[in-house]
Amino acid sequence: DHDRTRKGDIHFMYREQSISVEVKSLQTNMVKDFDNGQFSGKFQCDASDKRSVVFDDGSSVETTCLRVGEFDLLAVNLFAFTGKWDFVFARNDLLPHVSGVRGASRNYTQHQKDNLLATLMPMEYPIISPYQSEPWAILDEIVAMRQL
Repeated sequence: DHDRTRKGDIHFMYREQSISVEVKSLQTNMVKDFDNGQFSGKFQCDASDKRSVVFDDGSSVETTCLRVGEFDLLAVNLFAFTGKWDFVFARNDLLPHVSGVRGASRNYTQHQKDNLLATLMPMEYPIISPYQSEPWAILDEIVAMRQL
């Protein structure tokens, strides 16, 4: 069952911490192949349905945007780039926010923009920060941050 109250496609325990993972795929119609082993593209990073999101300042908004911190780890498959089921990983808090998107909805306050993830995110290959080809160091960072 898909629990819409708990974001994340996969949940597991890592070093006694519950980890949630959102899994996304590149949009094949947005992939650019530069014929030199380099690619660029985009992937949709949002919720399937519009829902009410409540913020720590008491405000709320109806949106498909995911919240900063709503899941722990993002996994994006690079099949459209590599033809293989390779994945890259990033911490949620290092992903682009709505506040960094030109023309982001004027219906959001600045606080809301700062706490919502962008719905369309860029991806490059070879990968660049904040993405990593393996999840282990990122998982260790997440656990360390929680123990502070």
